[in-house]
Amino acid sequence: MPLTVPMKRIPKSSVDACSVLVLGAHPDDIEFGCGGVVARETQSGRTVHLVVCSRGEAATRGTPKQRVAEARRSAALLGASLEWLEFDGDAHLELKVAHAIAIATIIRRRRPEMVLAPSPVANQHPDHSRLGHLVRDAARLARYGGVQELRRWPPHSIGQLFFYALTPESEPPDISPLLVDVSAPAVLAAWTEAMNAHASQAGTRSYAELQLQRAQLNGQRAGIGYAIPVFPNDAPVLESLAVLRRGARHF
Repeated sequence: MPLTVPMKRIPKSSVDACSVLVLGAHPDDIEFGCGGVVARETQSGRTVHLVVCSRGEAATRGTPKQRVAEARRSAALLGASLEWLEFDGDAHLELKVAHAIAIATIIRRRRPEMVLAPSPVANQHPDHSRLGHLVRDAARLARYGGVQELRRWPPHSIGQLFFYALTPESEPPDISPLLVDVSAPAVLAAWTEAMNAHASQAGTRSYAELQLQRAQLNGQRAGIGYAIPVFPNDAPVLESLAVLRRGARHF
């Protein structure tokens, strides 16, 4: 009978941990979809790690080399670290167990408290919704100690999975959003500069202006300057009602 040698586990002390892990299908998705949230977190002293799952190969404008450079500059402006996952290529992302395991590996290696992913709503670029499904699967797989491909890293349970929406049409209609206040001048400036770093995409439409207008509308509804909605995959658990000081409307 052959001898089975268990894979060596990496001690937690050597894990390059982060507070928030954010995934995007394309080099600019995170910045346009939730860049203000990233800036809010990093400027509050939390570590954020970005994972991009293509190099924008199928885009109408911008070469992969150019778009990678834009993403690196944008991540630096947001104060976040960045890496790429090589999957099926832009506009070719498929729902595969191997992809979920690759994402789960990053979750175990980075051990985030929370994860942000594109909304799984189908009415958008198919890479966005498929990545949302893959991340949701990966967050579960990262918890399971018996997954052979993940045994190098200790199991990890995230605190919460949030979805972000790149367009109003991709907002989950059955989930009440949480509004993140991104009105602080430094946060707003970092977010705007990060979006503008993706200059190759400005020829299609004014994406930065569009996202700022969406955030301003959400902010006005809540009585603040700018807000970005995130959609919890599971009902948040509060230690006290005092954590939620106010709602979006003043009653």
